[in-house]
Amino acid sequence: MPLKDIVVIGASAGGVEALQRLCASLPAEFPAAVFVVQHLSPSTRSLLPQLLSRVGPLDAHSPVDGEAIEAGKIYVAAPDHHMLVRSGKVLMRRGPHENRTRPAVNALFRSAASAYGGRVIGVVLTGLLDDGTDGLIAIKAAGGISVVQDPDDAQWPSMPKNALARDHVDHTLPLDDLGALLGRLVREEAGVGIPLPYEYVVEDRMAAQEFSVIDSDIITPGQPSHISCPDCGGVLNEITIENELRFRCQVGHAFTPLGLAAAQSDELERALSVAARTHRDRIKLFTQMHDSAHARGLFHAEKRWLDASRESEEMVAVLERAMTSLRRQPIDDEA
Repeated sequence: MPLKDIVVIGASAGGVEALQRLCASLPAEFPAAVFVVQHLSPSTRSLLPQLLSRVGPLDAHSPVDGEAIEAGKIYVAAPDHHMLVRSGKVLMRRGPHENRTRPAVNALFRSAASAYGGRVIGVVLTGLLDDGTDGLIAIKAAGGISVVQDPDDAQWPSMPKNALARDHVDHTLPLDDLGALLGRLVREEAGVGIPLPYEYVVEDRMAAQEFSVIDSDIITPGQPSHISCPDCGGVLNEITIENELRFRCQVGHAFTPLGLAAAQSDELERALSVAARTHRDRIKLFTQMHDSAHARGLFHAEKRWLDASRESEEMVAVLERAMTSLRRQPIDDEA
């Protein structure tokens, strides 16, 4: 029987420090391949592979597309690329964003579950929102093991808390104990792999850019909703598997409920900011027109421009209050 030799790890806010501590605690003789997704800015060079190599016994690097998988290596997702796995190799692809991120934890976890089933150990560390939760569910559905950092031990507890809320987690423990646990688990025989539902397989292929939904006969999983995609404006399909709801549009952009709420908040704030800036420009215009009318003795026009300026000032105040209220809405944690 094969061992549990595929370890996939996801982190977001606070993840760089957490990943360094975890990789430093892994044993030198580690009979498994480790795959790491840390949410990254798409426009910056990541130093995470060097940091992980420096603190621990295992070599870490960002793989190239099609690179062979080796035990005892740490593969780190590069900025603006999903890192996915297939039997014996790594894929680096610029598939559709998930929760407006690329790389995405769910994309890695889903691909590992599809390719390796019961050989997979999924680990969710510190971070915001709920990326990784659906991926852990896929790993469990395929016969793998799920591990979550104790939220009380996490710098940002939302990702661990949302994973735990789904009642599918096998192990929950502090960060400093994770290395020893993984060292034991990777020496255990793997469970029997279970084929994943069709929806997971289609979404995995979309992340890998193995087809375009728009140009193929493949139908986006789920049923059309009444919600539009914040990224492209298309209709989002509702997908429910293992009692979990998520959304994906025809282009392929994917969202968890918390991720969709956060994206909608971003769009609202952007629209409100544009409206407020436009009203401030109108105030400047109306002030100029008021001064011009005053200089020419056009008192009726002067009053009209003054009233228009005051209305725009009131609108700016309303929009600023709306933006303040929007920023205070608690969408990081599970409702």
